[in-house]
Parts: sequence; C-alpha cells; structure tokens
Amino acid sequence: MWLVSDWVAALEFSSFMRASITHRYFGSPASHLRSVAFLEGLSYLLLLFVAMPLKYLGDLPVAVSVVGSLHGALFVWLGMLVVGGLTSRGRSKSWGARIMVAALVPFAMFFLDGQLKAEVDTEATETST
Repeated sequence: MWLVSDWVAALEFSSFMRASITHRYFGSPASHLRSVAFLEGLSYLLLLFVAMPLKYLGDLPVAVSVVGSLHGALFVWLGMLVVGGLTSRGRSKSWGARIMVAALVPFAMFFLDGQLKAEVDTEATETST
C-alpha cells in the first residue's frame, strides 16, 4: 500500500520530469522552434498520408478536419516563431524563408532538423559560457 510520502515523492518526480522535458524542448528560442518545426512536419505527414486517405478511401472526412486543424495551428505557431526569430534574434530573411518553404514540402522539415539542432547546440554553448 502506498503511503502519503510515496505519493508526494511520485508527484515531485513527475513535476521534475515535466519541468525537465519542458526546458529541454521549449527552454530556449532555438529549441522551441525546433520542437514546433518537428511537430508541424509530423502533422503534415499525418495529414497527407493518414487523414487524406481516410477521407477519400475510408469516407471519413472528420479525420481531415481534426488533423488539418492541428496542422494549421502548428503552421501558424511555426510562422510566429520564425517572425520572432527574424525580429528579436536577428536572423536573416533567407533563414526564415528556408524554414517556411520546408514546412510546405513533405519530409523537408526533417532534413532541416539537423540545421535547427546545430542552432540549439550553438545557443546552448553561448548561454553556458
């Protein structure tokens, strides 16, 4: 049987893990952008290769409504992060254009992920020094 102290310890560990995960994936502007870009690319693939076939082959249009709405929200969020990078972080317009074009091409966001990871690593080393 669990004691109160066991529950408290479990809750503390849970909040620590949540904070650790949040910091890792959303702690810096570069990691935030990388995480949202990955989710946006994944949602695009789900829309194209799962929801669209379900709509047209399975007569299930609600799949496109749900996944399409999620993908649209992630695309807007990505756009806002790119605009933030252009204005507050001093990134070039070609940097922003490359990310937004990659968001329109299936699988391109995953190829761009290596460059975004390098930005996260660079930002982490600049912050730690």
